[in-house]
Amino acid sequence: MLATSASEQLAQCKDEDLTMVDHLVIGAGVVGLAVGRQLAQRSGSTLVVDKNRQFGMETSSRNSEVIHAGIYYPKDSLRTKVCIEGKHRLYAYCQQQGISHQRVGKWVVAQGAEQLEYLHALRRHCAELSVPAEIISGTVAQEEEPLVRADAALVSPTTGIIDSHEFMSAMLRDLADSGGTFAPNTSVVAMQRDQGSYKVLVTTGDPETPFMAIRAPVVVNAAGLWADRIANMLVPDSHPWREQYRLHFAKGRYYVLDAGASARLRVRRLVYPVPDKNIVSLGTHLTLDLAGTIRFGPDVEWTASNTNYAPGGGAPIDEVVRAINAYLPAVRSEDLSLGYTGIRPKLQRPGGAFCDFVIREESDAGMPGFVNLVGLESPGLTSSLAIAAMVDRILH
Repeated sequence: MLATSASEQLAQCKDEDLTMVDHLVIGAGVVGLAVGRQLAQRSGSTLVVDKNRQFGMETSSRNSEVIHAGIYYPKDSLRTKVCIEGKHRLYAYCQQQGISHQRVGKWVVAQGAEQLEYLHALRRHCAELSVPAEIISGTVAQEEEPLVRADAALVSPTTGIIDSHEFMSAMLRDLADSGGTFAPNTSVVAMQRDQGSYKVLVTTGDPETPFMAIRAPVVVNAAGLWADRIANMLVPDSHPWREQYRLHFAKGRYYVLDAGASARLRVRRLVYPVPDKNIVSLGTHLTLDLAGTIRFGPDVEWTASNTNYAPGGGAPIDEVVRAINAYLPAVRSEDLSLGYTGIRPKLQRPGGAFCDFVIREESDAGMPGFVNLVGLESPGLTSSLAIAAMVDRILH
C-alpha cells in the first residue's frame, strides 16, 4: 500500500478487507483473558490479541501472585468492590479447575503507637467491608511466628497465593472451548470509529500478510502497561483522555531468600508492613510461593519506561534489608538474591493521592461499545474475574 502511516493504511481498507468479530479484546494478561473468556460465552465471535509471543508476559507474570483480601482501599472504590468479589470468584474457580493455590493467610504487622493506631483503623475498615480480620498481640504473634517482630498484627485469613500461569492457562482453555480465539504476536497499530463500530489495524508477525484489518462493534482495552496508548489512538491530541488516562510506571524488584535461610526462618504466612498513606505500594513484604520459597518486594522506582525490566537501579540492598528487618530481623543481605522485576501501570502519579481503577464503557465520550480498563495494577489479578463479569454487565 502507498499509505505513509498506520492510520492512513487503515482508512484505505475497504469493507471486504476487514475481518469481522463481535468482541475484540486488546491484551492477553490476566484481565484480558478473563474478559475474553467471559465474552466468548455469549453468542458471536471473540478475539483476544496480544503483541507478545504468548499470554501474560508483562504485569500478570511479574507480581507477588497473591490473592488479596480487599482490605486497603476506600470502601466505595472500584478496587475494593472488584477485589472482594474477585477473591470469592477466584477461589471458586481454582477449586473447579484444579488450579494450584493455597489460603495461607496474611499478617499486617505494626511497630509503635502510630502503626498500632493504623492497625485498629484497618480492623474497623475490614468490619465495614465484612472482610474477616482480627488483631493479635505481639505476644501471640511471637508464639505463632517466633522470628517475626510485631507489637501487634492484623490477621487476614482470606489472603492466599496462586500459580498465576496455571490460572491464565485455564482461562485460555475456557476461551477456546467457548469458540474464542487468541492471537499472539499481534500488535494494534491504528484504530478508528467507523460506521457504528471500530476498525482496528494490527500487525501479525507473518511476513506474507504483515497486517490485518478488523471490524468489531465491541472493543475492550485491556492493554495493561499500554492501555493509555491504545485509548489515545481514538482521540485527538487535545482530548481529555490524554491526561485522564495517562499512566505512570512503578518498577519493583523482588528478592528471593536462599533455601538455607528459608529453612531457618520457617515463616508460614505472608507478612506485610503497614503501607504508606497513599498506598503507592504495600511495602517490601514477605510472600511465599507454592513451593515454600520466601520472596520480598517489591520496592518502588518511578520510571519513564514500561519495557525496561533490567534489575539495575532501585534501592541499595542494605536499604532493602533494613526495610525487611523492621519485621524480620534475622534476614541478612547475603541471604538474598535478586529474583525478578515487574512494572505496575499506575494512574497515580509520583507523590499523588490514591487513584481508582478505570472500568468504563465510553458512550459518554461518543464511543459506545468501547471499554477502557486503565490503571489495573494490584489487586488486578485477584479482581480479574470480577472485572470480566462487570464488563459483561456493562456491555450486555
